Amino acid sequence: MRLVYPTDENIGYLSKRGAHFGKAKFYTVITLEDGSIKDVQAIPNPGHSGGACSNAVTNILGLNPDALIVGGIGERPALGFSQAGLDVFVDRASSTVQESIKQFLENKLEKLDGRGTCSAH
Repeated sequence: MRLVYPTDENIGYLSKRGAHFGKAKFYTVITLEDGSIKDVQAIPNPGHSGGACSNAVTNILGLNPDALIVGGIGERPALGFSQAGLDVFVDRASSTVQESIKQFLENKLEKLDGRGTCSAH
């Protein structure tokens, strides 16, 4: 399973999670097998200025994730991920990727249903 986390650092699963998935400096991609971390990659975010949030959706889908884990997400990108069949989970509490992976594996994260969590997007 491949999980994508927006992050502002490139220090693997110890990275602090980014507050805005489209403007994060990196996407930290975690590959899990049998509940354990098998691989960690930090992919620089190519940005999304020209196409707004639709480019961020395209960028993340290009990483072939099974799930995206965010602190919050706007209505339009949430809908875009839903239409593409990507599961999006919200984690408002964990400060690092490592903490959030634990929450994910314990089924403690809220799975979105195609609706956003932010009114500012």
